[in-house]
Amino acid sequence: MSVSDTFGLGFMTFAFFLGAGNLIFPPFAGYLAGENTNWAMLGFLITAVGLPLSGLIAVAKTNGNVMSLLPPFAATALAVAIYIIIGPAFAAPRTGLVAYEIGVKPFIDNATAVIHIGSLELNQSQMLSTLTFFTIAMLLSLYPGKLLDNVGKVLTPVLLSLLLILGISILMFNGSEPGSAIGDYQANPLSKGIIEGYNTMDTLASLMFGMLIIDILKRKGITESKSQTRYLVRAAIIAACGLAFVYISLFILGSTAGELATNTENGGQILTNYVDSQFGSVGLLLLSTVVSLACLTTAVGLIVACSEFFEDLVPSFSYRPLVIVFSIICATVANVGLSQLISISIPVLVSIYPVAIALVAITYITPKLSRPAFSHRLVLSVALIFGVIDGLGAAGVNVDMFDFLPLFAQGMAWVIPTLIAMLVCLFLPKKVLTQPA
Repeated sequence: MSVSDTFGLGFMTFAFFLGAGNLIFPPFAGYLAGENTNWAMLGFLITAVGLPLSGLIAVAKTNGNVMSLLPPFAATALAVAIYIIIGPAFAAPRTGLVAYEIGVKPFIDNATAVIHIGSLELNQSQMLSTLTFFTIAMLLSLYPGKLLDNVGKVLTPVLLSLLLILGISILMFNGSEPGSAIGDYQANPLSKGIIEGYNTMDTLASLMFGMLIIDILKRKGITESKSQTRYLVRAAIIAACGLAFVYISLFILGSTAGELATNTENGGQILTNYVDSQFGSVGLLLLSTVVSLACLTTAVGLIVACSEFFEDLVPSFSYRPLVIVFSIICATVANVGLSQLISISIPVLVSIYPVAIALVAITYITPKLSRPAFSHRLVLSVALIFGVIDGLGAAGVNVDMFDFLPLFAQGMAWVIPTLIAMLVCLFLPKKVLTQPA
């Protein structure tokens, strides 16, 4: 691949990750963290930059077979769960919702008009916006062989240019002094930032996008595994640098927003208020373009990856009908509403994220394991069990009987047991096969 192709691949990877949550969560987290922004930002960068980067490299190290040591049923179940969560259930519909909330709604005079479909009452402008959004995403997704050209070389440079302008303006913004931390950011800013990073869903996405990028490389004629690994790692580093720049600037915006953040309910409103105050209507148009492009490129990546996965999983399914079906499902789910979708997704993410993190972590130490298959199963089982406990707590279920666990109060009870399981696996003896007499 040429240098431009390599950067195109990296830009495409960045664009796939930079979607809805990446723009709406950091400003609000920075606002709530206030004087503790640096710790909260560090935690967020760990789960929203470090782990996705590690996930992509883990996929590269295993040549796209990161789940190969799990039992077939468990590997399939985990893969299906991840694809549904970051596909039609949560992440993909959220891209359309954020594109509407930030990219369309500020320009509509009557954003509360409703339309009745049978017994359903839907927001008219939101429905039309999400239908248009996922129609465009569907058309781009129908031709995956052109993804690198359409996304990496066309859409993403435009997106990067706009984000660069926005980021530099934020870094030069003479805002207010950070205020006092609010809520969990007072006592536990680092762990709160780590969990806030779950909302981007990027560690889950990295397992999926890694395989998608390998498939794109194959379409470009890169068939040797070492070459695929090399290009995937380069793309991951480019994407991580871009994400870190965006997150740091948005955290700074949130912490110094002052009156611009008063009475806001999410980071999208803070971002909108900032752009309106600094650039007026032209700035709002700029922000609308940035958000719409960011969400569109992510939606395309998610729809393509989900469609290709289920095409391989069920031979009777074919790619293009799946693209159409998933696009329709995403457009339908998107009309649930942004706040409702986020509140539903949090307990699910708190439950499944530990499994994805454990999978990435144990992949790196697999060469040192004497019993790799058993170790993968043990570590992921422990992560799942304690992740479900954290997820139930996030859903409001009373799980105080487990409050003796370290980091339970921070919603990270899975960490210590999973680390212990990994340590035990490092010292397991090789399985001894008894010889017949």
